[in-house]
Amino acid sequence: KGAAMLTPASGQRVYIATGSTDMRKAINGLSILVESRMGLDAFSGQIFVFSNRRRNMIKVLYWEHNGFCLWQKRLERERFRWPERAEEVVRVSSRQLRWLLDGLELVQGRAHRQLQYRSVM
Repeated sequence: KGAAMLTPASGQRVYIATGSTDMRKAINGLSILVESRMGLDAFSGQIFVFSNRRRNMIKVLYWEHNGFCLWQKRLERERFRWPERAEEVVRVSSRQLRWLLDGLELVQGRAHRQLQYRSVM
């Protein structure tokens, strides 16, 4: 239910900054990281996700119409299953963001494969 508070709009991309981020950073510091470390446009309206070293806190930054929004979730007992990748930035789906916020892995090995068809005939 908590992840429902943060539901990306249709077409809104989600980018995860792998590694750890200093969670003392607020809007200004995180928006600078988006542009300098991630190489992305902080004003694009896309969602940017950061985590601390202990993996018990996530901050989400995005631009909405006329200002930045900053969303935070801190776990009291558990840890987020944060991706450990060589890339500094990982693009994920809104569904994967919900999984991450709910404590699941970004890749679910047992899920049904997604099928894409071009025609029903």
